[in-house]
Amino acid sequence: MTQAASPARTVILTVDDDPGVSRAVARDLRRRYGEEHRIVRAESGDAALDALRELKLRGDQVAVILADYRMPQMDGIEFLEQAIDVFPGARRVLLTAYADTNAAIDAINVIDLDHYLLKPWDPPEEKLYPVVDDLLDAWRSSDYKPVGACKVVGHRWSARSSGVREFLARNQVPYRWYSSDTPEGERLLKAAGQDGQRLPLVITPEGTPLVEPDDHDIAAHVGLATTPTSEFYDLVVIGGGPAGLGSAVYGASEGLRTVLVERSATGGQAGQSSRIENYLGFPDGVSGAQLTDRARRQAAKFGAEILTAREVTGLEVTGASRTIRFSDGSSISAHAVILATGVSYRQLDAPGLDDLTGCGVFYGSALTEAAACQGHDVYVVGGANSAGQAAMYLARGAKSVTILVRGSSLAASMSHYLIEQIENAPNITVRPGTVVESAHGGDHLEQLTLRDVESGHTELVDAQWLFVFIGAAPLTGWLDGTVLRDGRGFIMAGPDMTPDGQPPRGWELDRPPYHLETNVPGVFVAGDARAESAKRVASAVGEGAMAVMLVHRYLEQS
Repeated sequence: MTQAASPARTVILTVDDDPGVSRAVARDLRRRYGEEHRIVRAESGDAALDALRELKLRGDQVAVILADYRMPQMDGIEFLEQAIDVFPGARRVLLTAYADTNAAIDAINVIDLDHYLLKPWDPPEEKLYPVVDDLLDAWRSSDYKPVGACKVVGHRWSARSSGVREFLARNQVPYRWYSSDTPEGERLLKAAGQDGQRLPLVITPEGTPLVEPDDHDIAAHVGLATTPTSEFYDLVVIGGGPAGLGSAVYGASEGLRTVLVERSATGGQAGQSSRIENYLGFPDGVSGAQLTDRARRQAAKFGAEILTAREVTGLEVTGASRTIRFSDGSSISAHAVILATGVSYRQLDAPGLDDLTGCGVFYGSALTEAAACQGHDVYVVGGANSAGQAAMYLARGAKSVTILVRGSSLAASMSHYLIEQIENAPNITVRPGTVVESAHGGDHLEQLTLRDVESGHTELVDAQWLFVFIGAAPLTGWLDGTVLRDGRGFIMAGPDMTPDGQPPRGWELDRPPYHLETNVPGVFVAGDARAESAKRVASAVGEGAMAVMLVHRYLEQS
């Protein structure tokens, strides 16, 4: 890889496995753009990804990426799909031969391709430079603003330190981690005037130290929007999982003044998935983070506001408006509301687990901890797809991964393709009919007591990591007394509220509730929080779109 010397200039990166073509592309780019931009070239997808990661760590910005389609090991589309995760705002160009134009056209949808160039591009003044000029102009005028890297100083086995890292990672905020007992960690603490007793310490890119910050404080200092720009909207979407993001995209794209409110990070449970392989349109799979980032950028492109680290505590009906109250006492109102609050993993009820949560015991994938599992014994509790996806991801570096399932097999709750992958993974073991009886350790998980549900026999095993994916608990307690829910807390809607053909109690309109409408007119539900929902990413996105259609119908008749 060769590159210009100045580290201050925005980067244009090109990758082609043919050395002659690679040099020619870099030469032409350098001739036109070398004074204002660094030209970085690589001769394989892996080398280019390494270069992008290095640029990311150094805080550089990448404006345009040009990739050859026909490269061995990793073709241009596969490379660009991974490059999106590193620099989602970079404009993407595929270099193709005439025979590959159909693949290039397909890539427009697969990787949000901005342009494809046929080789050869001579003369560059006519075929290359006008394209790159337009892409650079679009990049400069976009609202994509890279956030500088934060520094996080904390204790390795601190639940809150782990939580801060997870919050930053899921919101795609770059950060660097420093253990408080390392020389650099101690230097940062001293510079911030701290003795290490109050952790974690977060230092913003501007150098502002935040001591034991909550998520809202962090969000406000790293460029995430936390304050609404208006007091009244057409549509408020509560929850930023697939259903909420789908609602925000369709609502904003169809002209509704839309705001999405998320208490932690967009993506929900799906956003934590290491790989989703059965989502329509992604034959090679897509990471939850990548799918979430695309949806979030798409919603923002259409004008939806996205508020992060804002907890909703109440819903009130005031005439034709619906008022949402936040935990800090503030509120916003709207004509309509879509509840897409999703679900959270239920807590394991076993001695020792509460004390070790965040210290080796995690609920959900906690992908920020995956690197630390290298060479260790990992246990995963759960038999659904989320557990299987996490097991496959963790197995890449762990010494062993053991999946604990209360039932007799995985077949009842896990997709067939995942079961096959797990069966073929040499370091993954499935133990059916087994539950966690208790957890043991000092400042970190060290051992688990496992119990056979049939025989009652217990066994003590060494375990450094436990990831729990059991059941779904809806996040709907704040709706008590306002919105009708079933016995487990899931929100009732449409026909589910009218099994006898009669409208729900208190319903005053002369029509029955719409399919996704709750017992409060103008308040709809979509995704996993809805009673009897399918609990799949595709169905959640579909319900988000359908809910917006019903919002339009409600507004037309109001």
